[in-house]
Amino acid sequence: MDTKNFEKKMETISPFELKNQLIDMADESLKKTARTMLNAGRGNPNWIATTPREAFFLLGQFGLEECRRVMNLPEGIAGIPQKEGIASRFEAFLKKNNAAHGTKLLEQTYNYLLMQHAADPDSLVHEWAEAVIGDQYPVPDRILHFTEILVQDYLSQEMCDNRPPRGTFDLFATEGGTAAMCYLFDSLQENFLLDKGDGIALMVPAFTPYIEIPQLSRYQFNMIELHADRMTDDGFHLWQYNDKDIDRLKDSAIKALFVTNPSNPPSYALSPETMARIVDIVKNDNPNLMVITDDVYGTFSPHFRSFMAELPHNTLCVYSFSKYFGATGWRDAVIALHEDNIYDKQIARLPEDKRNALNRRYSSLTLHPEKMKFIDRMVADSRQVALNHTAGLSLPQQMQMSLFASFALLDKENKYKLKMMEIIEKRLHALWDNTGFTLIKDPLRVGYYTEIDMLVWAKKFYGDDFVEYLKRTYSPLNVVFRLAKETSLVLLNGGGFDGPEWSIRASLANLNEKDYVVIGQGIKRILDEYAKAWKKTTEK
Repeated sequence: MDTKNFEKKMETISPFELKNQLIDMADESLKKTARTMLNAGRGNPNWIATTPREAFFLLGQFGLEECRRVMNLPEGIAGIPQKEGIASRFEAFLKKNNAAHGTKLLEQTYNYLLMQHAADPDSLVHEWAEAVIGDQYPVPDRILHFTEILVQDYLSQEMCDNRPPRGTFDLFATEGGTAAMCYLFDSLQENFLLDKGDGIALMVPAFTPYIEIPQLSRYQFNMIELHADRMTDDGFHLWQYNDKDIDRLKDSAIKALFVTNPSNPPSYALSPETMARIVDIVKNDNPNLMVITDDVYGTFSPHFRSFMAELPHNTLCVYSFSKYFGATGWRDAVIALHEDNIYDKQIARLPEDKRNALNRRYSSLTLHPEKMKFIDRMVADSRQVALNHTAGLSLPQQMQMSLFASFALLDKENKYKLKMMEIIEKRLHALWDNTGFTLIKDPLRVGYYTEIDMLVWAKKFYGDDFVEYLKRTYSPLNVVFRLAKETSLVLLNGGGFDGPEWSIRASLANLNEKDYVVIGQGIKRILDEYAKAWKKTTEK
């Protein structure tokens, strides 16, 4: 087989699909050795947050007690929770189970909502009991009332550094960030906010669906890429953006900006200077620019400020609970949109024929479809409008989301956050220290992933001639193929994320610290073997 030609063809494949090929190679390698496959290709964390789960399962016991109180047949049939007096029964349940895991968080969350938000006790506990049991359709369909309150407070703390803008963010609970992305693209197009051929900007490197979705025949957006290609004077990547590139957003033909912040990969928060420049451009040059920001990794960055805090009227924020709480299987995420936003205003300003078309689309839901908020249109679109009455995230998912949020809100000393950051930092150094490469200090680095540009280090160690030899002799994918085939290490190609072609991307979330030592050594060995082969050619 022509290895270089094969690898060249594989460059067109999404890195998450390429991963399967790499896993197969690593698996074949294992059969010949006593090694263990180390897969750092996917960002699924190998930790979980225990306390909010303990609270969830304890609440489940209370919910079942409430159901059996109403009806308890020997065939395993019970009733559904009843509202009257349920708060007093819940307080008695907590007292009876005061030593159980999860009791403290349930009690503190209950008191938080009573004291901070003047919640009606019976209404609150009844929502919780029905949520944990899952005996009803979601009402309201966009998000449960008390879930929304807790998650709003959580986003104010984590996405706005406890300095939220004035006004309220409406939330739509979705089946993970994946569903949020699908709903966003669909509703932006269905509501004529983005049409085929419209200009959008994407800050890269980026999570690959943001690269791939706009190219689908359904959308066919005219996408420009803003590259995080700033370098230090010493030739190291800063993973930040040049002002000249950012200034392209001044063009009003660019209708939307898509950004993952912190980035995936290479896992750096946007610099305050770049954030300020984009804010200035929106306010003075392109006031209708829609900013769609995916901030799933923001909770790993101290004092993080999202675009939802800096540009609340223009920003549509996607936040997923999956990574921070080790909950990818829960599929818990929200879309946040400020109550006063340009999305609603632009729909109201559409030409009459388009407004009439939208009124017909949503006419089965309300007598005044023209007044529907964009976020409520997303809810309807998520169920093809006709199934709006059964829309919404499942109640148990929303209940667990509530407890994730309250767990962070009540952690006043940020013990969980600091430990998360410490775990990732140790793994990051375990990898880099064993490559022999230099990891420059940077307060904007989050480190959930790391992206290593092999050509940077090829040049540092062996010079420009070696770099040219690599580019001439090998495919950029050769590094990840060799790592899989020869050392059973699965990493992804950074080029697949529209990063530097010769970069490799490793997740620092899903393996143990000692495993990243092995990965670092494997990367260094591959580079040294390239150099050894190159030196032989120079001796001829």
